[in-house]
Amino acid sequence: MTTMENHITQISREDLEELREAFHKIDIDNSGYVSDFELQELFRQASFSLPGYKVREIIETFVAGDTNKDEKISFEEFVSIYQELKSKEFSETFRKTITRRDGIRSFGGTSGNSSEGTQHSYSDEEKVAFVNWINKGLAKDPDCQHLLPMNPNDESLFSSVRDGILLCKMINQSQPDTIDERVINKKKLTTFKMTENLVLALNSASAIGCTVVSIDAHDLMAGKPHLVLGLLWQIIKVGLFADIEISRNEGLMNLLSDGEQLERLLSLSPEEMLLRWVNHHLQNAGTKTIRNFSEDIKDSRAYFHLLEQITLQEESSIKIDMTGLKEHNLDQRAELMLQQAARMECREFVTAHDVTSGNSKLNLAFVANLFNMHPSLQRAQTNGMEMGHIEGETREEKTFRNWMNSLGVSPYVNHLYSDLSDGLVILQLLEKVNVRVNWKKVNNHPHPVLGANMKKLENCNYAVELGRDVAHFSLVGIGGENLSEGSPMHTLALVWQLMRRYTVLVLSDLGVGEKVGDQIILNWVNTTLSQKQKDTQISSFKDHLISTSLPVIDLIDVIAPGTVKWDMVKKGEKGGLREADKLSNAKYAISLARKIGTRVYALPDDLVEVNPKMVLTLFACLMGHGLKKVIR
Repeated sequence: MTTMENHITQISREDLEELREAFHKIDIDNSGYVSDFELQELFRQASFSLPGYKVREIIETFVAGDTNKDEKISFEEFVSIYQELKSKEFSETFRKTITRRDGIRSFGGTSGNSSEGTQHSYSDEEKVAFVNWINKGLAKDPDCQHLLPMNPNDESLFSSVRDGILLCKMINQSQPDTIDERVINKKKLTTFKMTENLVLALNSASAIGCTVVSIDAHDLMAGKPHLVLGLLWQIIKVGLFADIEISRNEGLMNLLSDGEQLERLLSLSPEEMLLRWVNHHLQNAGTKTIRNFSEDIKDSRAYFHLLEQITLQEESSIKIDMTGLKEHNLDQRAELMLQQAARMECREFVTAHDVTSGNSKLNLAFVANLFNMHPSLQRAQTNGMEMGHIEGETREEKTFRNWMNSLGVSPYVNHLYSDLSDGLVILQLLEKVNVRVNWKKVNNHPHPVLGANMKKLENCNYAVELGRDVAHFSLVGIGGENLSEGSPMHTLALVWQLMRRYTVLVLSDLGVGEKVGDQIILNWVNTTLSQKQKDTQISSFKDHLISTSLPVIDLIDVIAPGTVKWDMVKKGEKGGLREADKLSNAKYAISLARKIGTRVYALPDDLVEVNPKMVLTLFACLMGHGLKKVIR
């Protein structure tokens, strides 16, 4: 009898099923493990019925129960910890907190990475929705004809990701130009070439803010359903949410409530913004608003009115047939509603059953796609406010945000300054760079209405103290109040030092030394280049030669021989390279770096403009990769 079975015999089958459901509820990124941050997120939601100290005690017990200390808790560990905690108070809270997840199906077998019999689950509804979305989005792509159309009713999705092409294409569909198509292996696909594509896809997904820490190319090659669906959902969501922000759609200013500060609207997550958008149209229709995309949309009432309002706003020739609201059978009513959505070319992601069962993930996707196709918002009446003040995030801000999201911080960071102002994400990032955080000193959500700002300030003060005294960051003139007020200059200064430390940590692990200065990385770059008689040495990370990307491409050629296709590289004559050629080289260099296995967050423009910070991170990643190959 296995250890897992030993655990199972000690608790009832009913309890075990509830635990398994709970585990998958907490397993936000569908990795097959839960982290302490995922647990904290769960208990933040639960703490309406537990005092803060009790929540912290439970989390500490969970973290202590991480028996193999891999910072991940498997289902087996989860069950044994639950048994320790099984008090009446805890059990009741646990039951209240865990709501049933929709459409979950288990599939047998074990996960390959030592989770000893962990049974994973996946949602059949999600699989069907994603297959239909991919079939439509890539229908005309000549490189995907060998895979499409996939059958939504079988397992073909899980084998179709095997060669990496489909994932690379989906990433580019969500965030255009992320991957340079010239770098994708498309012909004569050996296992090695397919693995290269998968590595490229994973590192590129990471660069657009997807959490891929517990997925590797082998998992995708094996088509593990829960991991494939988890990754695809993250990629699809990036694309669906890309335009749901005021700098990209000024009509969203209409969603400002009476007397509400603009800052509040700017700080909303895409999910919250979509909820406001739906309610804006429902209020115009004079009907009841909704609070979620699960329970409140099951009867299709909100959707019927939303579709009608959109067509009225657009003065469309389509007239929504509202008679479906008289249908008493909710499944049939949902089908009638979706037939109306189909007339607007928006029947995506949900079936009638997904609506009536309140599948929140797929309904969110349905609404996001509807917004992208038909925002139907008038030009905002800004009451004298200048739209020019509302700028999109800078490239640097977006890079930092994608970096922290790829590490799995919780909650997800949508807006760099407002989402970091309570200190919690910064404290998680400090832990990621090996700074020990005493979570007993931290004020977790929910904060009391009175004194919330003080609780956030205490967290920020603690984060600055750890950054200054333990991490030895240069934080002169930066105080907790600067972070809690969302000061861009001060927040960026701290976040850059966190990212730099994270990037060079791998070098410390490889024995380069505790303090990895810029000069060490620079020397390695030049020494490595000269060993193979490359003449692209650089004087600093501001060297103008970097704008051609030739030092990066040469370096990749040295550490991964045969990777560079030289006919793709623009060399330039004495007059130097044209801007378009520089950008072409930069796109090629960044994608090559990701393909050989480096997790690069820098963007092509960072090379063309020679942004020394991002250039440093790129060379540090390549150095780490080069040294690992030498050690092997």
